[in-house]
Amino acid sequence: MTNWRKSSHSGGSATSDCVELARSPRAVGVRDSKDPSGPRITLPVERFRRLAADIKCGVHDLP
Repeated sequence: MTNWRKSSHSGGSATSDCVELARSPRAVGVRDSKDPSGPRITLPVERFRRLAADIKCGVHDLP
């Protein structure tokens, strides 16, 4: 996965809290935009879709 993309809604600020995504036919890679050589995770596409839906619904919000 080498085509990393950041959301156009991130504002482009170097200090903003953003993730970058890279898609392959079977998986989605996720990394911190401020640390591109740091840790990353790779999820199967369907699992990423469920995670994104959960995030949008607030399932993973901190109290």
